[in-house]
Amino acid sequence: MITNIYKIFKVRSWGVPFISLSLLSACGSVPESVIEPIKIDGSSTVFPITERVLESYKSEAVNPSIKELKIEGEFSGTTQGFEKFCTGKTDINAASRPISTEEMTACSGNEIRYIELPIAFDAITVVVNPNNDWTQTLTVEQLRKMWEPTAENQVSQWNQVDQTYPNRPLTLYGPGELSGTYDYFTKAIVGETGASRQDYVKSEDDEVLVTGVAQDPNALSYFGFGYYQQNQDKLKAVAVDNGKGGVIPSIETVKDEAYQPLSRPLFIYVNAKRAQENPALEVFVEYYLDKAPELVADAGYIPLPPDAYHLAKIHLQRFDVGSVFEGKPQIGLTISDLMRQPAKF
Repeated sequence: MITNIYKIFKVRSWGVPFISLSLLSACGSVPESVIEPIKIDGSSTVFPITERVLESYKSEAVNPSIKELKIEGEFSGTTQGFEKFCTGKTDINAASRPISTEEMTACSGNEIRYIELPIAFDAITVVVNPNNDWTQTLTVEQLRKMWEPTAENQVSQWNQVDQTYPNRPLTLYGPGELSGTYDYFTKAIVGETGASRQDYVKSEDDEVLVTGVAQDPNALSYFGFGYYQQNQDKLKAVAVDNGKGGVIPSIETVKDEAYQPLSRPLFIYVNAKRAQENPALEVFVEYYLDKAPELVADAGYIPLPPDAYHLAKIHLQRFDVGSVFEGKPQIGLTISDLMRQPAKF
């Protein structure tokens, strides 16, 4: 992971975060007189990508008088980020799942029109401690057995998941309810968004989950592929068997759609009216999309196909508003297919 020069730009468990970026004409031609601050909130999963975009944007500034990027807060998670975005408090929401039906309604009620821009693929990665020598592969059914609501206070030992596993405590770490990763995982594994046992160690900070599993040989967790990539020396990834044999998450297994059902797109949502009113916002988002292929990979995630970024830029330039996801994750579909569907608002 690259050195984080923004020491206070970090994910916290229950913060109320956003970023305010004071941008002068840097990577695009924007008159200084019309520059307005840009506020971003949202997903901790997307955070490493946005962090790199901000660092690159600053380093490539052609105007020597560009102001320091002013960090006023922290990323609060996809759900809390949408709460702010849909009341007009932020300009961009980073999201690890599509906008929900309820959030669409909230945005509509406040006359917030948004541009949905996929920026990367992710593989939600199931991890255990490296000293766990009994778990190499877990089926979707076994993961469901661990995480479904009826497992609460019932499934507490590894040998309850599989009789061949040792009689050892099953210690679970995972994202909380404000996380888009939580929403996607529960939909993909349990079959219903938000359906999960609650007797586990929760945090919106993925580093807390990494540390928990790294220190406990009985632990299991799930989070974005980028955080696993950055901590491979501390963690062991578990293959997921969706009925066709176990598949380890990797760039290759995401691209060839073998890693299912936990491959997913990542997004930024842009306030369309603000982008029209503040030229700096549109310039920054165009820069984000231009740099995404390089910086997504640097953050440990999987870049989209080139045509997806091309389509995203067209949607931004035309201020096409709405979502193609109908308010819910659509497991197993590709971004290129979805981007060609008509958006709904």
